Amino acid sequence: MKKTEQYRYAPNDLIPPTALADDPPLRAVRAFEAIARLGSVTAAAHELDISPSAVSHQLKILEAFLQMPLTERQGRNLILRTEGREYYRSIRSAFNVLRQATEHVREQSASRQVTISLIPLFGMGWFIPRMSGFLQENPDIDINVVYANHRNYPSDAADISIRFGAGQWPGYRCQKLMSGEMIPVCSRGFIKWHGLIDTPDQLSAMPLLHDEERNTWMAWFQSIGVKRPLRSSGPLFEDGLLTLAAVQSGLGCALMREPLIAPYLLSGELVKLSDHAIDDGRDYYLCVRQDSELSKEGVNLQNWLVKEAQR
Repeated sequence: MKKTEQYRYAPNDLIPPTALADDPPLRAVRAFEAIARLGSVTAAAHELDISPSAVSHQLKILEAFLQMPLTERQGRNLILRTEGREYYRSIRSAFNVLRQATEHVREQSASRQVTISLIPLFGMGWFIPRMSGFLQENPDIDINVVYANHRNYPSDAADISIRFGAGQWPGYRCQKLMSGEMIPVCSRGFIKWHGLIDTPDQLSAMPLLHDEERNTWMAWFQSIGVKRPLRSSGPLFEDGLLTLAAVQSGLGCALMREPLIAPYLLSGELVKLSDHAIDDGRDYYLCVRQDSELSKEGVNLQNWLVKEAQR
C-alpha cells in the first residue's frame, strides 16, 4: 500500500504517547471497521455506543497512524478511498475471527453445545446434507457451524475443525477423514452445449476452470497419458465453492473433490467426465485441540463424523 506524499498529519498530536511504533491503535481500528462495515459514522457510533464526533476522532487517529486518508467526503456522505477498501478487506477476517472466538467463550457454559468449523464447500456438499442424521440421533445437542479460517488455522476456536491439507497443524490432534482426490466434472448444460466428452483428448480442448492453482489440470492430463502440449489458461478461482458455482454456470470443466460434490453428481446436475482421479497430497482431516478435552457432545459429533466418512 503506497503512502500519499501530499497527505500529512501531525501524528504526535493524535496518537497516544504510550502506543508502540508498530502497534496500531486498536480502538481506532475498531471504529474504522464499524464505519466500513455499516457505511456511516452515525451507524458506527450507534453500534459502539459513543458519539459520532468520537468516532470521527478515532478515524483521524488511525489515519494519522497510517499516514494516509482512508475516507473522503462526497456531498454529505463519507466513502472509503481505495486505501480504505484495501485496509478493510485486510482487517475484516481478523474481526470475524475475534467475534467467533468471543462468542465461543461466552457460550462455553452451555453444556449441550458443540462448535464445528468447516471449509464452505465441505459444509455445503458433505456435512449439511448429512446433518439431519446427527440431529435425529442427538436431539438435545445444539451445533454451531462456523467457517474455518483456513488461511490462519491457529486462530480457530471451534471444538472440532474439518481441515484440508497435509494433516499437520501445531497444537492439534488430526485424523484423516476422507480423501482429497479430484475428478473432472462439468455441468449437464455444458454437455448439452458441447456434446459428449468421451476421451481425455476431447476434454483437453474444452474450456478449463482452475481451483486455487493452474498446474493441477496439466498434472491430470499427464497422468492419464495425454502427450501433446497443454493449456494452463482459463479462469482461476480462490476456493472450491467458487469453482463449483462456475461449473454449475456452465463456464467449463473443473477438477473437483468427489465426496464434496456427490449430491450434485447424484442429482445429475454435474457430470463425471472420467473415473481417473488425481491426488495432490491434500486430504480432509478431523482436528481437535491438544490442550483441551472434548465434551461428551463433542465426542458424539466426532464419532459420528468418522462413521459417516467411512460409509
